[in-house]
Amino acid sequence: MNISENLIKVKETLPKNVSLVAVSKTKPIEDIQEAYDVGHRIFGENRIQEMVEKYEVLPKDIQWHMIGHLQRNKVKYMAHFVDLIHGVDSFKTLKEIDKQAKKHNRVINCLLQARIAMEETKFGLPFSDIEKILASKELLELTNINIIGIMAMASFTDNKAQIIKEFNELSLFFDQMQGQYPVLKTLSIGMSSDYQLAINSGSTMVRIGSIIFGER
Repeated sequence: MNISENLIKVKETLPKNVSLVAVSKTKPIEDIQEAYDVGHRIFGENRIQEMVEKYEVLPKDIQWHMIGHLQRNKVKYMAHFVDLIHGVDSFKTLKEIDKQAKKHNRVINCLLQARIAMEETKFGLPFSDIEKILASKELLELTNINIIGIMAMASFTDNKAQIIKEFNELSLFFDQMQGQYPVLKTLSIGMSSDYQLAINSGSTMVRIGSIIFGER
């Protein structure tokens, strides 16, 4: 499999306003280096320990995105380098990220995770909870985090109409929130199986792994 060719093909399908997170979880250093060598710089991992190990040996201009469910007690291990944390689904987690970012004199970018899927197993916040967090006075006290948008995962289904419905509902909500909070620039929806649908619904960031690196 030619990772660099796959990466270039995917990028050719993306509008200029959509950024690509190459999901490199479980993939070896060599695969990430190959993608890096053709100019890609944003990589997504879902396990902090694995991301830390890769960070330590790969070039330091890589932007590492934490895309998996986040355990608060592990934030400290990545606070010195992580560029964007996708799956923030509680105010307690925001407080912990802020606390750890302070120790390194950094401001860490975050996305609030909305729950749009039908499955009970999916993490995320109801829209009403996202509104409460963005409007809360307590958020203003967290000076070492920066909420730059919203992320979500659609239902795992072959029903395209269901996926489009979920993406469109989130996109409408995102537009409403962006009207109140112009700092919200990023709508991170869309993976290998549904990223074209996500882009049609207004996604500005897609998370693609298997199309680039092959199946896990």
